[in-house]
Amino acid sequence: MNVLFDNLSLYGSGFLGTIELFLVSAVGSLILGTILAGARVSPVPVLRSFGTLYVNTIRNTPLTLVLFFFAFAYPRLEIADISFFWRACIGLTLYTSAFVCEVVRSGINTVPVGQAEASRALGFTFGQTMTEVVMPQAIRSVVPPLTNVQIALLKNTTIAAGFSVLEAGGIYANLSERGYNVFVGLLWVALGFLVLVLPLTLLQRNLDRRWSTAR
Repeated sequence: MNVLFDNLSLYGSGFLGTIELFLVSAVGSLILGTILAGARVSPVPVLRSFGTLYVNTIRNTPLTLVLFFFAFAYPRLEIADISFFWRACIGLTLYTSAFVCEVVRSGINTVPVGQAEASRALGFTFGQTMTEVVMPQAIRSVVPPLTNVQIALLKNTTIAAGFSVLEAGGIYANLSERGYNVFVGLLWVALGFLVLVLPLTLLQRNLDRRWSTAR
């Protein structure tokens, strides 16, 4: 317990950084992933090709390389001066969006084709069909896998510690410098992640139970 109580400010700052990274990246990946899923089922060949290329490229690239690019290669492009935190958020968002896209696309495939055909017969555009008919049903059917993707994102934030972003994954390095038992410190970090994952799990069960009744 001494490791925790003697370093409460370090643990607080670390987990606050983790929560901020997660919230920004989760919202960004859900928005971008849903847009990509729409592109992958779009009747426009260029959009379908772009969505497929994006997913196949990013999904097969290690997250470490994606964050490495934004940490060290991006500044050389001299586009805009962005902090390490926001570069980590962009990297995590782009990486996780590929997985969100595939989960949402699988949900779209569960919606009967007849519903999309009926909406088009009523004069709905492709965008209206997706946002008002298909997506609401698709999201409901993929709540469990979508939550699992976000839980994986929460754990992936620890990689940002290697790129000068203060978050929970970097606590052990600070404890080592201060001469504390790193193994005990990591056990508290693991317990902290369990506490962070618990609300997501409860939310997943609640939404799945409620929406499975409505389906």
